[in-house]
Amino acid sequence: MFKIFSFTGLSTLIKIITGYISVKIVASIIGPSGVALIGQLQNVTSIFTTFGAGGINNGVIKYVSEFKNEETTLKKFLHIGFKITFVLSLFLGVLIIVFCSYLSKIILLDTKYYYVFVFLGISLLPLSLNNYFLSILNGFKEFKKFVIINIITSILGLLFTVFLVVKFQLEGALIANVTYQSVILFVTIFFIRKYFWFDKQYFWGKWDKSILKKYSSYSLMALISVVTVPVTQMLIRGYIIEKYSTREAGFWEGINRISGLYLLFVTTSVGVYYLPKLSEIKIDSLLRQEIFKTYKVIAPIIFVCLVLIFLFKELIINILFTKEFYPMKDLFLWQLLGDFFKIMSWLLGFLMVAKSMTKTYIITETVFAVLLILFSYYFINLNGVIGATQSYCLIYFLHFITMICIFKNLIFTRS
Repeated sequence: MFKIFSFTGLSTLIKIITGYISVKIVASIIGPSGVALIGQLQNVTSIFTTFGAGGINNGVIKYVSEFKNEETTLKKFLHIGFKITFVLSLFLGVLIIVFCSYLSKIILLDTKYYYVFVFLGISLLPLSLNNYFLSILNGFKEFKKFVIINIITSILGLLFTVFLVVKFQLEGALIANVTYQSVILFVTIFFIRKYFWFDKQYFWGKWDKSILKKYSSYSLMALISVVTVPVTQMLIRGYIIEKYSTREAGFWEGINRISGLYLLFVTTSVGVYYLPKLSEIKIDSLLRQEIFKTYKVIAPIIFVCLVLIFLFKELIINILFTKEFYPMKDLFLWQLLGDFFKIMSWLLGFLMVAKSMTKTYIITETVFAVLLILFSYYFINLNGVIGATQSYCLIYFLHFITMICIFKNLIFTRS
């Protein structure tokens, strides 16, 4: 575990560095209002990306990890997964191109950005296939190549973004956000081309209803996530714009960007190892041991990082953004507390995905998304933009408590 964390730590560090440079350049050129629009586009892009892949990537990780030594079963899961990804991403990509002007109007508030959605429609298929192949690598626990590809993605993404933003300002930033990941497909194919499973017999065959049914639970979980998280952010951001301005929404987006940089530690370093590991373990005592071991590693590191970020928040704003973003410093306390509870709840929430707890996952995600929207509206009306971070903290504290209650038998029962 520690070896994997140290190795993926390099990938995380590079992601953070490249993310910092990208945020700094984008923020300095397009300002808070532009950052708010970028946030809107990123949210909707994540929705289309998940729908385009059928929401099965976590399922691919689980079933590859579970059946990697059973060739016949593995082949069924891989070719059904490939067909789902190919058909859905191609179909959705065409729809995005057809409705590009409409999407530009409702998401970016102006039809003049229609071409951004044309680029997104074209990029969706290669982007979805890239994520599918990476999920297979993750399922096989090919951590080294998985991390190398992520490092290359971060570096190329930075170069791509910087070039387009410097040359075309806001328009360049918007195009970069919807296209750069699709280019990485060619890098991924180079690294996986010699694997036995990278063969047409593993990617095409007859539809299998039983496999489709198994993937469907992961599709439901992923689609619920993609409907709740980005849509929730879009509604909250839109409410801030309506009540105040795109500038104020840019400050809120800025604090989310800072959160995103250090949350990469969890999504990269832990996600690569944790989900396949939980999927493999069948004995409750070993599962409990793995969960506690992960908490012992992650919780102290996250806590120290968040304290340091709070103490040096003014310096961080100056480094990551510009003086124009200085009012953002008032948002740090509640955001950081919320991030801590979010990470603690994530570590238990992964169990729902690993063990296909579809109904429980859908109910909890939906309920807390609705509560986050309602509480955000209430606290924004009461306290201004800082209310969005206060509601965020409260909701993820309640989410963490809920996860403990759901898994209390596993956590507290000794066997």
